[in-house]
Amino acid sequence: MRWTAGALALLLCSCGYHTAGHADLMPKTIQSVCIPAFRNATSRYKLSDHLPEAISREFIARTRYHISSDLDSCDAILRGQVVNYLANQTTVDPVTGRATAADIHVFLSITFTERATGQVLYSNPSFTMNERYEISTDPIAYFEESDAGLNRVATSVARQVVSAILNKF
Repeated sequence: MRWTAGALALLLCSCGYHTAGHADLMPKTIQSVCIPAFRNATSRYKLSDHLPEAISREFIARTRYHISSDLDSCDAILRGQVVNYLANQTTVDPVTGRATAADIHVFLSITFTERATGQVLYSNPSFTMNERYEISTDPIAYFEESDAGLNRVATSVARQVVSAILNKF
């Protein structure tokens, strides 16, 4: 009897907090999201292709929204632009003088808009992401790691963008 009263008291006195991003507070009219190709102001061509794909996968994995390819029939549009891309060697092998590690820095502008009203639901004009990757110093075992680094950047950007959008609501 005591534990029943205690459980009932806990239930009635709960604080009402919820985990961010799990509440359904985004406008009810949004059922589908379109993520068109990102504009690219850099010379790194593959990055603007990887980002919308990774963000689409993240939306599918974490939300109830349908990803649409039609700008005219979707409920919301997530647009992005790769503003800048920098890749710098950060570590050098003192014997060979070859780079052994590099950092990728990606600068983006992201906007999530409700299509019907034009209301901006989320915007970050100065989104940045960094990723580090190793470079083999052995010419025989050399494997180009920059593409793998770009994939990791795209995945990290996707997680952070979708989290930022969900946490806003």
